[in-house]
Amino acid sequence: MLKDTIQLKTSACPLDCPDNCSLEVTVEEGRVAKMGAGPANPSTAGYICSKVRGFANLMYHETRLTTPLMRVPGKQKGHCEYQPVSWNTALDRIVEELRDVCARHGPESILPFCYGGSNGRFTQDSSDAALFRRLGASIQLRTVCAVPTSMANAEMYGSMPGIAMADFEEAKGIVVWGANPHSTGIHLVPHVLKAKDKGAKLLVVDPRRTSLAKKADHHLALRPGTDLPLALSILRWLFKEGHADREFLAQHTDHADELERRCEAWTLERAAETCQLNAADIEAFARAYAEADPAVVRCGWGPERSRSGGSAICAVLALPAVAGKFGKRGGGLLMSNGKAMPIDAACGDAQPPVRSINMNHLGRVLLGDSDMPLDPPLDALFVYNCNPVSTMPDQERVRRGLEREDLFTIVFDQVFTDTARYADVILPATTFLEHHELSTGYGTFSAQYAPPVAPVYGEARPNYVVFGELLERMGLSRPGDDFTPAGLLKACVGDDAKRSAMKAGDSLVPELGPSPVQFVDHLPRTSNQRIHLIPEALEDEVPGGLYSYIEEVPRKEYPLALISPATSRTVSTMFGQLNEDEVPLSMHPDDASARSLNAGDSVVCFNELGRVETSLVLDADLRSGVVYIPKGIWGKSTRNGATSNALVPDSLADIGGGACFNDARVEVRRA
Repeated sequence: MLKDTIQLKTSACPLDCPDNCSLEVTVEEGRVAKMGAGPANPSTAGYICSKVRGFANLMYHETRLTTPLMRVPGKQKGHCEYQPVSWNTALDRIVEELRDVCARHGPESILPFCYGGSNGRFTQDSSDAALFRRLGASIQLRTVCAVPTSMANAEMYGSMPGIAMADFEEAKGIVVWGANPHSTGIHLVPHVLKAKDKGAKLLVVDPRRTSLAKKADHHLALRPGTDLPLALSILRWLFKEGHADREFLAQHTDHADELERRCEAWTLERAAETCQLNAADIEAFARAYAEADPAVVRCGWGPERSRSGGSAICAVLALPAVAGKFGKRGGGLLMSNGKAMPIDAACGDAQPPVRSINMNHLGRVLLGDSDMPLDPPLDALFVYNCNPVSTMPDQERVRRGLEREDLFTIVFDQVFTDTARYADVILPATTFLEHHELSTGYGTFSAQYAPPVAPVYGEARPNYVVFGELLERMGLSRPGDDFTPAGLLKACVGDDAKRSAMKAGDSLVPELGPSPVQFVDHLPRTSNQRIHLIPEALEDEVPGGLYSYIEEVPRKEYPLALISPATSRTVSTMFGQLNEDEVPLSMHPDDASARSLNAGDSVVCFNELGRVETSLVLDADLRSGVVYIPKGIWGKSTRNGATSNALVPDSLADIGGGACFNDARVEVRRA
């Protein structure tokens, strides 16, 4: 092979992970051959996750879309045949249908459906947002993940920058609550382990004995959905046992007395009964946290995934305030730094006053259920940066909604997803290595611009190009529009000096500083720079007031709690098509024995919403009463084409209308 056919290029990873890794990409004869770590982001230099190391497998997989496709009439949606067409033909059809929908029922009968956790600032909320806002389409509330946590963080702390990952090494106590960084943010792990090697206490809250939980000094394997009682009982213990920093609370917080009152009912014994834990274990956990100085809380997204999820996040985030853990390097909290990044939105258009639709209710609104009627009904669905068949709750209802013959569905994606099977028109999108992108970390403090490093595969096009062309074709473009990469970069990074410094592969460390100390370098970004322990905006959302726990109503027919956390193999459903093996259901050996089940048995996991047919594995690292089907799998990975979301209700969390994945209750029997 000639030397000049091998090129080493720099890029940055925008995928849904806190780390925002710098990348070095080896391109051989016009194809990505190898992915490795780049040096630009010092927090991630040295190694990358296995998913991204094998990203070329996704780029050139047989499911990769290479040309626009149009549905061949005659078969039920979900079992369609498609024929290749030109971009011009596909866009003409889309424009014709959208204009027809607007003429019949108005633009609110169009719903853009996206969740761009794995997209940067150029391919999410840029020309796409301009198109749908100017059109007057219905607003999609992106609530399937992170809204309760984001609202809690914003209202309590004003999205104050969290502590740097490297500063975990300075902590004497580390709480990892509802997070599994081995699968979702690997660059935190070595810092945690180094701290533990130096004597730090590691405290983990998770229904599974994760890799970190196996190394923990205290692991609380609570029943899913009971994070709020557990956190309130720890807060109560801090107040009662003299471990509350009342001087800090008086100087830096609002409503500490009311928070203490609301914790009063949650004794360790009551919380232990609700969480199915031992009261002595909760006390030992609380004492270890209280006595560690400094101590940090890493709060993940697990606690928000239930009916009281928003209040649970607030209670966890209140721990360092009550215990007085701020003001020292290695002390405080890390939730998400996404809102702390000084990067502007790429689209400056105002949102018109149109109706909003919670994405968790996609199945209901598509079917026009009597409890959620829409006027006008939804006649067109534009799906991009998302795979709703595999990611939305109440999967079977979503499928039925997408089967509507009178629903015009567009899917714009990199690969032929489970959702694409229901589309009328399919458009091929570029991957982040094939277009310009600006990505930011929400764990690390970094923003990285990266140009394309590989030739576009087939006829794929970037989001910002396609939506820009649709603006033109729909007659919605305006003077001054600039959705080119240069224009988008200017919109996101207005400062000329910062923008000019963002060469390919460079990480822009903003004015946050590389390693901020909370309450030294940064105070809360709330209106009065104090921690709002009971924010008015959240208080009004929760029936009964913030920190009110909604009790679980036991159902004898469905005694098992189903969880679906992420694994190291997928990012949401991205990479799921690469799995060629059946994905089993995991169950504790005691639960299997009670049902006369053995490893390898064919089983059906079911409730009133649906069923998943697969094989069984036994896992003693699960707590009893809990079964596990991983997040991110595709229909091909089970025997009946259903995933865990076929069993998840579309009920909403107490704050922000978040999804309640951890409230799924099921039974398992031999198939």
